[in-house]
Amino acid sequence: MGGTVVTRVLIVEDHQIVREGLKKIISEAGEMIVTDEVTNGAEALAKIDSQEYDLVLLDLSLPGRNGLDVLKHIRSHKPDLPVLVISVYPEEDYGVRVLKAGASGYLSKGSAASDLITAMRKVVRGEKYLSAKLADKVIGSLRRNHELSPHETLSNREYQVFRLIASGKTVSEISLEMSLSVKTISTYRMRILAKMKLKNNADLTRYAVQHDLFD
Repeated sequence: MGGTVVTRVLIVEDHQIVREGLKKIISEAGEMIVTDEVTNGAEALAKIDSQEYDLVLLDLSLPGRNGLDVLKHIRSHKPDLPVLVISVYPEEDYGVRVLKAGASGYLSKGSAASDLITAMRKVVRGEKYLSAKLADKVIGSLRRNHELSPHETLSNREYQVFRLIASGKTVSEISLEMSLSVKTISTYRMRILAKMKLKNNADLTRYAVQHDLFD
């Protein structure tokens, strides 16, 4: 048996043309396979309860039980199963709602095929997928509830670099550890300092200690 891990995908979508388009895009990605496809919420729940999948592509607008009902069921019964919502609804209107409901990401049906594959790979790794527009919306929503701390404004990659710098590692050491160029790490460092309004590595270390960010 080969070493390639195949991602098993369930498509929950009531329009055949959309399903065919999704299957074509997914097949070209190589490491993913659509093992099942259903057209409504009831069928989706039956499949999810009886089969094993690595990812669910879920439309919001479905006959019978809608996508949010299906998402709620998945979160209750299979909380570790990633769900990527794909919808015609604008992400500004529904993106924050589905993320709060437990989706791993939200993608508009008007997005590029490459964005779909990127999103799928990301959520399968256990990460969240947000477009730049949706990320701004989420941050705005959070700020309405509480003001973000400086380190909370960092991207996942920036936060990783920040933690390594704060632990005392040099740019060269971090570049080797993360398999990125020294120039890239230096760019991240400058962004981190700018976002956090700090001046140097010592400030980053002091901040991390003060906010108890070390394991």
